[in-house]
Amino acid sequence: MTGDNLYASKAVWIAFFLALYAAYCIFWGVTAARRNRTAVDFFVAGRRLPIWAFVMGVTVSSFAGWLFVAQPALILRDGLPAGYLAFAAIVMPLAAALLFKRQWMLSRRFGFVTPGEMLAGYFGSDVVRVFTAIVAFLFAIPFLGLLLSLSGSLVSVVSDGALSRDAAMWALAALLLIHVTLGGLRAVAHVAPLQALLTAAGVVVLGLAGLHLAGGFEALTAALDAIARSSAATWGTTLGYGGGDHNGLFAVSGVVQWTDGLGKEMPAGGPWTGLMAMSFLLVFAGLQAQPASSLWAFSSRTPDAFAHQQVWASACAAGVLLFVFAALQGLGALALGGNGAVAEAGLSPLRLLPPLERGNGGQAVAALISLVGQQAPWLAGLLTLCFLAAVKAAAGTYMAAVGAVATRDLYMRFFDPGADARLQKRFARIVVLLAAAAALVMATFAADTVLVLGALALALSVQLLPALLGMTWIPRFTRRAVEAGLVVGCLVAAAADPLGQHLTRGGLPWGQWPWTVHAACWGLAANLLVCALASVVDRDREGAAHRSAFHRLFDGSGEGRRAIAPAASPGGRRLAPLAWTAALVWAFFAIGPGIVLGNGLFGDPGSGRAGWDFDIPSIWAWQLLWWGLGVLLIWFLAFKMGLSTAPAREVVPLCDDVADAFAPQLHRHLRRQAPQDAGAWAAGGGP
Repeated sequence: MTGDNLYASKAVWIAFFLALYAAYCIFWGVTAARRNRTAVDFFVAGRRLPIWAFVMGVTVSSFAGWLFVAQPALILRDGLPAGYLAFAAIVMPLAAALLFKRQWMLSRRFGFVTPGEMLAGYFGSDVVRVFTAIVAFLFAIPFLGLLLSLSGSLVSVVSDGALSRDAAMWALAALLLIHVTLGGLRAVAHVAPLQALLTAAGVVVLGLAGLHLAGGFEALTAALDAIARSSAATWGTTLGYGGGDHNGLFAVSGVVQWTDGLGKEMPAGGPWTGLMAMSFLLVFAGLQAQPASSLWAFSSRTPDAFAHQQVWASACAAGVLLFVFAALQGLGALALGGNGAVAEAGLSPLRLLPPLERGNGGQAVAALISLVGQQAPWLAGLLTLCFLAAVKAAAGTYMAAVGAVATRDLYMRFFDPGADARLQKRFARIVVLLAAAAALVMATFAADTVLVLGALALALSVQLLPALLGMTWIPRFTRRAVEAGLVVGCLVAAAADPLGQHLTRGGLPWGQWPWTVHAACWGLAANLLVCALASVVDRDREGAAHRSAFHRLFDGSGEGRRAIAPAASPGGRRLAPLAWTAALVWAFFAIGPGIVLGNGLFGDPGSGRAGWDFDIPSIWAWQLLWWGLGVLLIWFLAFKMGLSTAPAREVVPLCDDVADAFAPQLHRHLRRQAPQDAGAWAAGGGP
């Protein structure tokens, strides 16, 4: 097949598969629209999502983009130290185990539809409500713009320019709009199983393709052997950090490096220290705090779905894809010359990929698909669809969330509290349309701004963790303390993020992520400190009584702070100290300072295959070991400790929506004019 025919063939296959996928999405959008009779149906699928839809929806929306683009790209650029970010497969369900079940209980009991309503109801604060809306908009506009930009670029590269970047972006955005505006979260959930299968298949095929193109496992490990013995690395060698002077592609660069931050001072061997890995993984915990995740929790028919998603879908399935197949993609691209290290190590015969520019490692996926397409154009088209399905899974969730939050937390709260279901759905659709248009404009004309604001969205979502933990576990956190913590945490996070450098034009005395600590963690530390100190000073007795009414719901359901195990597992209470001790030990060695031990425990990084115990670098073997232990930890917490199973007693709904028949009494309660109502509600008496 000639070159021109090959390029045309790939473009035709991409268009063909995308047309089939679009028809499927539109079908479910129309079907969901017919079933959505109320606002609750549109925003949270009527709180009746079956287990399979919830498991697939949460998993694919949480991991898809990271699986397909970010993880392989980071491994290609930074080597196996970046592989520690695959522990998102454990950290995300760990955060969800702490948050989802109790949010579900509050939503089911009091009829909350959005996390903003729930937090405002608990703290009596519109500041927290508006902040959740800001986070939702940051995910729906700049973050969505980033996803659309990546999808457009990949389609353009794979089709060799036959399909333009902008045309691909606008086509995907149009499909998203039709699908989400028609059916809301229900439509997103019912397409999720296909998206999950496509994403998993794409990651597996690309991982195997990377391994095959590199010449098989023997050839791949031979290439890694040669690179490890050389000084060819993206960031140089570790210069004694982390237990020796090792190639930065095969060893983390110590527990911490006291640098001024990226842009001011580069850590020796790269940014991936123990504290960098742990603080970056806090971002994934923050993804469980952003509004879209709470909406998924509200939509589930039963909390039993949480345990299955956290253990089998996230920790197990996503873990395999991240630790094995995404790693094979990144390492295969490394062996094929994707970052130039192979050429520096004298392995030019394996050089098939052109060296990619630093910061554009996402092109590795497109380059691998293009190589596959030289032999099988149809497979290139299918793999492109897998990538687009992964992007759409995350983007659809964020669009559905911004429509719900803007309608319930802004429009109804401040302009029209009595809006009926038809008006609510209409307003949400308009918001989604405007958000998608803004995302497209930013992706087309302000790519740099999209990157900066997208990074800020991740950092700010983490700042919601103290408020959510206060609502679910720590009743001592007061309204004023949480508000002050949010403000301080956001300012600190922005100052340590690319936004601070962008606004000050590099005028700050520190750079991005000083001391190899992610900006989100700097903000969270300040947030928690202010929140804890202010809660000690703030003697809010009326607010304490109000908040305790919500926590009595957990106590009355057998889910209080001292009763974290369901009645079906009476031994759970005795095992609680062991469970949390195990969690702390796991965190220290798997994602914290203890990861430096993994540099050489299973063989010196620079010794090559002759010194590697399992024919793979020690750091990779260490990651696989602690991933397996992490799966056991999540299983124990979710099932045995009851953090993600149905409560011991049924949660009886007082209403399905805060805007229904209980609206007058509940709105007084939310404004804290009649806090005694909450006690009656939690006790089951009603208003």
